Amino acid sequence: MAGMDHRRQRPVALVTGAGRSAGIAASVVLKLAETGWDVAFTYWTPYDERMPWGADPEAVTLLADQAGRHGARTAAIEADLSDPDAAAGIVETVGRKLGPVGAIVLAHCESVDSGLLDTSIESFDRHFAVNTRASWLLIREYARQFRGEHGSGRIVSLTSDATVGNIPYGASKGALDRITLAAARELAHLGVTANAIDPGPTDTGWMTAEIKDAVLRSTPLGRLGRPQDCANLVAFLCSPEGGWINGQLLHSDGGIA
Repeated sequence: MAGMDHRRQRPVALVTGAGRSAGIAASVVLKLAETGWDVAFTYWTPYDERMPWGADPEAVTLLADQAGRHGARTAAIEADLSDPDAAAGIVETVGRKLGPVGAIVLAHCESVDSGLLDTSIESFDRHFAVNTRASWLLIREYARQFRGEHGSGRIVSLTSDATVGNIPYGASKGALDRITLAAARELAHLGVTANAIDPGPTDTGWMTAEIKDAVLRSTPLGRLGRPQDCANLVAFLCSPEGGWINGQLLHSDGGIA
């Protein structure tokens, strides 16, 4: 019929935390675009500005352009995930711009090194607001709007086994694990799978020479983790072939664990 769009409709994924070209989230965006998804992604420049690596002002435009070369429509959303109202706004914006979200990949984080004795209450609360509360709220909003075919929905969160010297980050990520694994059961009626990935130490620009050397000595495969390594697993979990993996905490770290 005249006026009909006969192109195959691509499913929509939402990836959080894609503010840097060197980050895992950016690699996830590109891999999902390459494997047939339209992709919305969030970023929050003020976080990068206060971290040692600094802001990457061209990253958002570059990422959208690169994903577009794979045929993906994109939507970049700047969002402060410490704001409890952010999650609903993000999911609503993605739905309006691209369509209902079929897969959500939680790759954002607040991560500031500190231990038991020197962590401030403000920092502790910010870690849990961003890494834990925002992730729960995003999963909740995703589930509320999900109307996809039973078995097609996907939730993937990126976690960490950090503990010593990284108390607020590690503790908030541990809580994220439990939320993700709960989703595998509580959202079973929707046919949504939920899995957490621990990518281990990944070279995204934060490692000192000493850290790199220690990681290389500890990793059986003798190399550093790359963002693409995690992105490959995310793309598999989001594919039809990954649909039988559910409720798992997956270590994809070259054997370092």
